[in-house]
Amino acid sequence: MQVWDLVGRLGGQLRVQPRAVIGWDMSAALALGNALGVPPLAMAELLPVLEAVMVVKLNAQLEANGDPHVSP
Repeated sequence: MQVWDLVGRLGGQLRVQPRAVIGWDMSAALALGNALGVPPLAMAELLPVLEAVMVVKLNAQLEANGDPHVSP
């Protein structure tokens, strides 16, 4: 699926605060998706949902690994 390919390429497009990952840079995500030919409707429907899951999972992983930049 094209959206999964796009998501796999967004690792360098994270928005972060000192203590947490807060999401993807959606402008960059949409531009990359457009360049890859991902349908805009698919991006609009799926990226926010996938972003929310990614944020929860990454922050939980950082906290579990004892990252000093993530608040307990």
